[in-house]
Amino acid sequence: MNADPTLDLEARAHTEHAQELRLWLRLLTCSQLIEKRVRTGLREQFDTTLPRFDLMAQLERHPEGLKMKELSHRLMVTGGNVTGITDQLVAEGLVERMAVEGDRRAFLVRLTPAGRSAFEHMATQHERWIVEAFEGLPPRDLDQLHQLLGNVKQHQLDINHRMDAAAE
Repeated sequence: MNADPTLDLEARAHTEHAQELRLWLRLLTCSQLIEKRVRTGLREQFDTTLPRFDLMAQLERHPEGLKMKELSHRLMVTGGNVTGITDQLVAEGLVERMAVEGDRRAFLVRLTPAGRSAFEHMATQHERWIVEAFEGLPPRDLDQLHQLLGNVKQHQLDINHRMDAAAE
């Protein structure tokens, strides 16, 4: 199934635009296309959403649980968003809230055994979708793309660090 070119971010770029802008739009387009596949798969196969999957992924990495504030920070969303998703997952028996000793306002959230099992099934399929997204590239190209994007990431981290230092 081909994507509608009118919805493709790359369609905004013209040959007279800087190569960097065209590259940025291609990266965004690829990311959005892969994310759309993942969102559709999660909805159709697991009756869940990407934000729910992401929250469960954070909890899977921290079996002892995370405070709601830490979840919000890690997911880069508001506390209200985390609370709403957590409420749903608690109602379904996939996560549990526990009081934090010494802090009556804070709660620790962790996966239940049922939540861990459900997440493992989703994560396995999620990985298949991601592998499928890149299977058209030979391993050498994957390695090169990973390296090049790592360079872009490091450069942007350096820029952000300089900006943060200048703002202080």
